[in-house]
Amino acid sequence: MTPSVGVVASDEDVVPEKHVIEGKVVPPEIATSEWLTSTRILVNGGEQLGFLRSDGSFSVHNLAPGSYVVEVANPDHVYEPVRVDINSKGKFRARRVNYIQSNLIQTLAYPLKLKSRGPFQYFQIRETWRITDFLMNPMVLMMVVPLLLIMVLPKLMNAADPETQREMHQMQMPKYDMPELSEMMTTLFTGGNKRQQQAKTTRVAKKR
Repeated sequence: MTPSVGVVASDEDVVPEKHVIEGKVVPPEIATSEWLTSTRILVNGGEQLGFLRSDGSFSVHNLAPGSYVVEVANPDHVYEPVRVDINSKGKFRARRVNYIQSNLIQTLAYPLKLKSRGPFQYFQIRETWRITDFLMNPMVLMMVVPLLLIMVLPKLMNAADPETQREMHQMQMPKYDMPELSEMMTTLFTGGNKRQQQAKTTRVAKKR
């Protein structure tokens, strides 16, 4: 009798089980007729591609256990990407994509339900003029704030008690008597002539 030969399959020959990612894309409030046909489901940046059904649902087949990033590609609306983890037992876990804080896990419901975050802004909206921009201008603040202080401080001083007013006057530096501008101008123009006349009179007196 010929001996029977048993064939043992190695781990490399075992084909991993394939899985399906399912979900639904909620159409935006203002959706055109082309929204359904122009929307695609991208898995890991386009390694796998999916299409929407008439009700907005989708399914991507032939996926081995692993971690996948599911994105909704639409030229007019923005959708938040979702990461779907599939373990070896075929269990699914959906969570938000966070590249900055990878340890922060925010789980989502599965099957997926993806909603639009708003339309794309391809152009920057021009800023409109507002009165607050004018008031918060540094030049305007430099002019308005001292003016308000000049107007408000005297009223506060008048509203204070007489005793506090006296204390404030005592704390202030003594004011020096400064000549007025008119007196300075008159002395400037007439003072020189008076000095010349005095010099002439002294010379005449000496000659006598």
